[in-house]
Amino acid sequence: MEWQQLEYFQTVARMEHMTRAAQFLSVSQSALSRSISRMEEELGVPLFDRVGRSIKLNRYGELFLRRVHRIMKEYEEGKHEIRNMLDEEAGEVMLGFLHTLGSHLIPDLIVTFRASYPNIRFQLNQSNTASLLQQLIQGSIDLCLLSSPDEANPSVEWKKLWSEELFIFVPAHHPLANRGSVSLEEIADEPMVSFKKGYGLRNVIDRLCMEAGFAPKIAFEGEEVPTVAGLVAAGLGVALIPDVKGLTDRKLVKLSVSSPECYRIIGAAWMKERYLSPPAERFLQFVMHYFENAD
Repeated sequence: MEWQQLEYFQTVARMEHMTRAAQFLSVSQSALSRSISRMEEELGVPLFDRVGRSIKLNRYGELFLRRVHRIMKEYEEGKHEIRNMLDEEAGEVMLGFLHTLGSHLIPDLIVTFRASYPNIRFQLNQSNTASLLQQLIQGSIDLCLLSSPDEANPSVEWKKLWSEELFIFVPAHHPLANRGSVSLEEIADEPMVSFKKGYGLRNVIDRLCMEAGFAPKIAFEGEEVPTVAGLVAAGLGVALIPDVKGLTDRKLVKLSVSSPECYRIIGAAWMKERYLSPPAERFLQFVMHYFENAD
């Protein structure tokens, strides 16, 4: 069944007269009749009762017309929603980002961006790097801010934005707590609080520990920096994490890492061959320009 057939049926049902409907649609009466006949054959029932030179919807036609009205309404609303999403000045951006960026960076970016584009809306999704990449590939988000992927995906474009330093956090009563900085190997024998496997930051931490000559002794695993920091403050281990805004617990001590250099790279990712809406493209360019100037 073609879309045009639905439009023809809707018009004939409204006018209940084949000749007048054909004139209104600027088609021949024979072509309109064939279209209605094909629709009735496909549905397996007549939709109209013929009354002299006029026609009238029967109960099958009335039922089907309600459905066609709904289809047409959904179609028009869909077009309207898409136009709104594509509006450069008032569209929508579906943005994914790491949990660690949600407390300060993402709000700061959006506030700064909306100073120039106040009517652009955002759909926000926090998750880990692996999940964000999956959502990006599936098309549920337009772009995302995440750590550098372990494996390059030929369909994903990724651009470095900045490097984020990682620090060793220890409980306040820990023997290393009075040191300004330590080497990573000095915590080789310590129980470590880290992130679940598959998280981008967990992969970075494991790699850095291996570079320092040891495999981390993971005592507890969490999903967010505040959770990991809370477990450290409770004396359940040490952690290698970024200094996320808001980690002000007096029971925590932050130590710089003297060697090796401990950092992770954060960047923006989007699909290479997929259409990027004007508001999403505008926000992406804003983000890249924002960090170029920050350097």
